[in-house]
Amino acid sequence: MSGFQGLPMPASFTGFGEKALPFFKALKFHMSRDWFQENRDLYDSHVLAPFSALIEAVNAACIAKGLPMRGTPKSALFRIHRDVRFAKDKRPYKTHAGAVMTRSGAKNDPGLTYIHISPEGCFAAVGFYDLEPKQLAAFRQAIIAVPERFRAMSAELAAAGLAFDPQWSLKRPPREAAGIEDADLVAALKLKSIVVKRPLPDTLIRSPQLVDACTGLIEDALPLLDFGWSALAALAPERG
Repeated sequence: MSGFQGLPMPASFTGFGEKALPFFKALKFHMSRDWFQENRDLYDSHVLAPFSALIEAVNAACIAKGLPMRGTPKSALFRIHRDVRFAKDKRPYKTHAGAVMTRSGAKNDPGLTYIHISPEGCFAAVGFYDLEPKQLAAFRQAIIAVPERFRAMSAELAAAGLAFDPQWSLKRPPREAAGIEDADLVAALKLKSIVVKRPLPDTLIRSPQLVDACTGLIEDALPLLDFGWSALAALAPERG
């Protein structure tokens, strides 16, 4: 894949290229290094350059609006090459593009925004994904300790048309849920990742309005981010 450095950067985000999604469909069919190299310019111009411009635009919009999300093309974008060193699946390329923004800009910082571009469905998501055990325990404890705050946060999300993504729910309640009878709290405690998301229609990803859609989701999901960061604050290393 072309590196992030040295890539011509559009002055502003005007939308993904019309061949972005067809590119991934074709890549899934061919899945060969020869085909990718032959079509590398198409990937760079219709996927990578627009995605880089999108991250720059969303970052600038977050700064302007005082939203705690940061990222650069180099820090946010995932490589299209798959790491197959220890994988049974040896397909060399991903068939989607993705990027992560966080408070610090580092991908591993909890509390993120994820943007997913795929012919099988594009979406943006905000929340706390794949938390470490100590982090998940702290999040669950915050729900149990102050349920009224959790419910107020959930109500704010609902007012914005957002709900926790159920695909990250355990089949059975964790041990922290023992003795809790409130169905809404038990459902929340079953979540392994606490995430909200919105679909991004194909017409939207080809439009400059995608910037507003992404920043709008971040703004609407701020109650979740604030709740989670507060819950995890005690785990942060002390500053000397």
